[in-house]
Amino acid sequence: MVCFVVGARPNFMKAAPVLRALADQAPEVGRLLVHTGQHYDREMSEVFLAELGLPTPDVSLGIGSGSHAEQSARVLMGLEPVLLERRPDLVVVVGDVNSTLASALTAVKLDLPVAHVESGLRSFDPRMPEEHNRKLTDHLSTGLLAHSQSAVENLRNEGIDDARVHLVGNTMIDTLVLHLDRARSEAPWEAWNLSPREYGLVTLHRPALVDDERLLGTTVEALIALSADRPLLFPVHPRTRARIESACLAEAIEASGVILTEPLAYGAFLGLEAEAAFVLTDSGGVQEETSVLRIRCFTLRDNTERPVTVELGTNIVLGAQPERIAEIPSLLAAPVQGDPIPLWDGRAGERAAAVLLKILG
Repeated sequence: MVCFVVGARPNFMKAAPVLRALADQAPEVGRLLVHTGQHYDREMSEVFLAELGLPTPDVSLGIGSGSHAEQSARVLMGLEPVLLERRPDLVVVVGDVNSTLASALTAVKLDLPVAHVESGLRSFDPRMPEEHNRKLTDHLSTGLLAHSQSAVENLRNEGIDDARVHLVGNTMIDTLVLHLDRARSEAPWEAWNLSPREYGLVTLHRPALVDDERLLGTTVEALIALSADRPLLFPVHPRTRARIESACLAEAIEASGVILTEPLAYGAFLGLEAEAAFVLTDSGGVQEETSVLRIRCFTLRDNTERPVTVELGTNIVLGAQPERIAEIPSLLAAPVQGDPIPLWDGRAGERAAAVLLKILG
């Protein structure tokens, strides 16, 4: 039996193709899906599971929100009895959230092998909680499934045995490829009277940005100014909305050309992303999706753990400098550069499943 542990919305998009491919390649191998509940909002969790064709989780831990320590401790306490009872042959963890590291640690303490999907990403910024999750999970894992050559090189530089590392490509792009045509056909932009390639799409949620009242205020001012150039659609993460309201910024942004919405289902967001003039984000996955879609992405962070999206994709890292949002109209004048990223081809899930079967022997 292979146990897949997911906890946050991006995990679902990365795990779904591997689960499907494993069922196709080896239907006799049992599969157990555990949802930690780190993303517990319905739009952030339940809707994604249904939309991506993932089965109802066999186990839901319901850990909810809390500090890094609280979330990690709840996963450790909740997952251990599940693994003791089911005794899977392999535990698969995904991404870089608190659930990822806590699940890997739970498994290795029980002498269960771990495979990490999306291994080797590094921002080299110790201020990012995800950086510690990524690095520690990789060093705990038996099988490391990397999505780019730079990730493979990061692991090699940390002394991890090449025999444990497998370059499979980006499983999240499999999900994009599978759903893209339908997402476009539903024309989600029409719900806000927008036209393709005439609006910007905004996603901002990282604590380093939204929890800093000065940075958040400057960002909101810059978005309001940019919205005079073209409409902006901003699906607001629950954390971000709370910070906007507590900083008394809601009235100003709602009176501008910035359209605030609740978090969107995967298909609606993908359709909007595919036809946007540009995307402004602090998300990791959006950098990847826009690079495949050939949509200009502006990343409001000091660094990226996905440098391939800058080298071969459409991503421009603005830094944690919201005043640089004003540069976006002039930056859009330059043609989109970049080549297709190797193995981001919609078949990474198949390669990942083959690696899991190899680990199982």
